[in-house]
Amino acid sequence: MQSYDFKSIEEKWQKIWEEDDTFKVESDPSRKKFYLLEMFPYPSGRIHMGHVRNYAIGDAIARFKRMQGYNVLHPLGWDAFGMPAENAAIQNKSHPARWTFENIRSMRKQIKRLGFSYDWDREIATCRPEYYRWNQWCFLQFLEKGLAFRKTATVNWCAACHTVLANEQVVDDCCWRCDNPVQQKQQEAWFFKITEYADRLLDGLKHLEGGWPERVITMQKNWIGKSYGAEVDFRVTGNDAVIKIFTTRPDTLYGATFMVLSPEHPLTKSLSKGTDQEPFVEAFLAKVAGEDKIERTSETGDKQGVFTGAYAVNPLTGKEIPVWTANFVLMEYGTGAIMSVPAHDQRDLDFARKYDLPVQVVIQPKNGDLDAATMTEAYKDEGTMVHSGPFDGLIGKEGIKKVCAYLKTENIGQATVNYKLRDWGVSRQRYWGTPIPVVHCDDCGIVPVPYDQLPVELPIDAQLGDQGQSPLKSLPDFTNTPCPKCDRPAKRETDTLDTFVCSSWYFDRFTSPRDDTQPFDPENANYWMPVDQYVGGIEHAILHLLYSRFFHLVLKDLGRIETPEPFANLLTQGMVIKGGTKMSKSKGNVVDPDDIIKNYGADTARLFILFAAPPVKDLDWSDQGVEGCFRFLKRVWRICLEFLPEIKSAPPPPDPSAPLLKELKGLRRKTHITIKRVTEDIQNRTQFNTAISACMELVNHLYTFREWWNQTDNKNAEAQSIVKEAIESLVILLSPFAPHITEEIGSRLNPDQRVGEIRWPVHLDALIQADEILIVIQVNGKVRDKITVPAAMSGDDIKSHSLASSKIQEFIGEKEIRKVIVVPGKLVNIVVK
Repeated sequence: MQSYDFKSIEEKWQKIWEEDDTFKVESDPSRKKFYLLEMFPYPSGRIHMGHVRNYAIGDAIARFKRMQGYNVLHPLGWDAFGMPAENAAIQNKSHPARWTFENIRSMRKQIKRLGFSYDWDREIATCRPEYYRWNQWCFLQFLEKGLAFRKTATVNWCAACHTVLANEQVVDDCCWRCDNPVQQKQQEAWFFKITEYADRLLDGLKHLEGGWPERVITMQKNWIGKSYGAEVDFRVTGNDAVIKIFTTRPDTLYGATFMVLSPEHPLTKSLSKGTDQEPFVEAFLAKVAGEDKIERTSETGDKQGVFTGAYAVNPLTGKEIPVWTANFVLMEYGTGAIMSVPAHDQRDLDFARKYDLPVQVVIQPKNGDLDAATMTEAYKDEGTMVHSGPFDGLIGKEGIKKVCAYLKTENIGQATVNYKLRDWGVSRQRYWGTPIPVVHCDDCGIVPVPYDQLPVELPIDAQLGDQGQSPLKSLPDFTNTPCPKCDRPAKRETDTLDTFVCSSWYFDRFTSPRDDTQPFDPENANYWMPVDQYVGGIEHAILHLLYSRFFHLVLKDLGRIETPEPFANLLTQGMVIKGGTKMSKSKGNVVDPDDIIKNYGADTARLFILFAAPPVKDLDWSDQGVEGCFRFLKRVWRICLEFLPEIKSAPPPPDPSAPLLKELKGLRRKTHITIKRVTEDIQNRTQFNTAISACMELVNHLYTFREWWNQTDNKNAEAQSIVKEAIESLVILLSPFAPHITEEIGSRLNPDQRVGEIRWPVHLDALIQADEILIVIQVNGKVRDKITVPAAMSGDDIKSHSLASSKIQEFIGEKEIRKVIVVPGKLVNIVVK
């Protein structure tokens, strides 16, 4: 028998697929569509098996859907701009363009060797002018709608990367890319007004329930952070300044005994200026600047603060209360200032006790009488308003409503909604990114570049500083340009766009990637969108996914897309773990897929990465597991080729009601059970590991069946047809996971038909019903016997047969039978005294 030569088989079929454009697709309104997309990769140099897992999951679904008759769009591109490529190029003493395109060539070659079913005609790279031209088009559209704006703001500055970061790119007060500490600084920057879409982003999550992991939906809800309450003005004594606060509990206003400003609040320094407290405030601010924000705001973190020297007036009591600054208040939430109600907020109570500040109870529970002097736990629930002037006696929402009405009447506040979400800072002071298409003119101000002058191209011959400083400001050929409005000398914007802009709409570009007249053709986009299945890591739950949803809503408002959300279903795959840590280049624990392909083949690499764990769970790398999958594929090859000469010309299988020998009936039943299991595991549960396990069980059955087959004389056409059905089904069911070997076996079985073009099989219920079933018999919960009975036997008859068992009679003896529990089709439990 010919051995399993995976190298020649895989090279053969990859060449056929490429030459025949097997996976090329076009819009076809007459067919059901399925858009499968994995989060597109950053061209880092070489892929490892952690990346392969992402692509293998997507490819298995794409192949499955294609065989179900869907018109499947499965593209791939490169998230090629941004700091990762730029920093890597600097470290490797290369230019980002050269580094990026070399990596793309290398990674493309690796990915093609794995046989993934990509439509390579749709390949895009975001660093090419033909792509980022449309980033610039989007920016100008945002600018026209008032969604792009420039302002001086406190920004997150990563000194190591020489750039501003969005709030979402700061993780535990460190840069999301380099892990170095992030500092706060004042700087002019460009922003996208994502806050204008906060409600729609929140409401849209309802469309995603059932299709997205609940954890991701919760993370996005929390990040948007919608809360209802009131904005209230506290006037500073002896000063025109007003401290605006947001509170979700306006019914506790009478209990506000002091105020706290964020250290970053613009009034913190000015209120202390010229007072005895000024040096203490300055020292405190310097200390807090280096503290971790997570620690600052945690429940268990040390609450520290200092008096600013200023007082404000509680607008409801008319009393002066001290204004403090403290580490637990952040500028990012609300107004950066709070009223402190220690009796009804634990953090405030801890702070008040530490610094000997007054406590005033203004909400009493139904049963109890809170004592401000002795209480150690704040009362945070609803209750009856007390010590609250005209509002005494009001309860809960009624009190909140009437206080808000009073605030509005007195022009000192109003009911409002607050969000944690902040506008998206998109300016980057780096070279390798999309140039922002505006010009700064001394006479005209900021002027957008006309659409017909796009793209504003990034100069490829620029030389970078050794620490990543952008060279754009020092390139007169780039910066010097006539003003589009007055034609006088002007300067181009030298900031570039955040790389997440590139990935916020690339899925739309895939629907018409070669259109040079518009970012994408709405007709094509409305056929293919939304992405039916998106595959990627949980680490993108906020950054990429939130930005993409925002872009989608804006493009919908611009009339370019109709669907409410970009991604209908989301699968967040687990990590690949090796040596106890996540597989990554920085850890030095990567496994190169080329090594696996060389020694075992691409199908083995794909099969292992899908079989070793459910997609959403972390996967522990195992060399033994790889070898086991290779052995399994050799068993598949051997059993299929052993049967091949005898079944190649077999007719279609018989009618389900046809009488068959026990062995043939058993094989046919196993075949259809496997069809059912694999189909449901892929379609309903996305559990490839159990689907592959079902295929393994069918292979084991075939080997057992082969022993009978070699000895029997009943190898008529009908018998051959049943064996052929089993082999054909095995090949089809295994093909999404191991497409090369299955195409090769399939071509030998049916030379005129490709496995990937065969319609996915459907099980027949009549064939998966067993003639006999095994019943387990327990006595007081312990297994004492097993009997085989007809599948149609009634519960009463099963009970009688069980009680008649000689083994059961031995255990029961003269004991009294208290109860007999029959679980149909499974077991009988006899309870004796």
